[in-house]
Amino acid sequence: MKVHDEISGRLRAFIEAQPMFFVATAPTGPGGHVNVSPKGMSGTFVVLGGHRVAYLDYHGSGAETTAHLDENGRITLMFCAFQGPPNIVRLHGHGRTVPVTSPEFAEMLALFPSPPDTHGVRSVIDVAVERVSDSCGYAVPLMSYEGDRDLLVRAHERRSEADLAEYRRVKNGVSIDGRPVYAD
Repeated sequence: MKVHDEISGRLRAFIEAQPMFFVATAPTGPGGHVNVSPKGMSGTFVVLGGHRVAYLDYHGSGAETTAHLDENGRITLMFCAFQGPPNIVRLHGHGRTVPVTSPEFAEMLALFPSPPDTHGVRSVIDVAVERVSDSCGYAVPLMSYEGDRDLLVRAHERRSEADLAEYRRVKNGVSIDGRPVYAD
């Protein structure tokens, strides 16, 4: 493993080339559930500098990342090479959720140069990266990328803004550990 000063050069190129990444968060203390979520879709992740990244967080079945970020801010993003030379890059830092209801949301959304349909986005996750490392990834399997799924975008395109607000309230109002999340 090697620790790097920042996200630059080959690390940035590697991160930007990955069609999928994983997000890990955890509550404070010994209780509660650790959360690991796969993320993807072209145009939903952006490197904003040597120590800052962000991704679009679409409406989904849970809201653990936001619950944990609201509690303690800790987050790790992991990118694996499933094709080409083996490599794993981890970005450790502190994140914050900028919900669609925030006045800052439009400004954050503008940082993504080519997002897919953004109607179903519930927030932008903004991460201050404090540690950048890479490791071998020798045991990561080789897999072929066939393309992005369009199901998430299609599932939300038929919902109005009011429907999405209700979705957040009903399905994302509390985390699996009972922490309040999207109560709007």
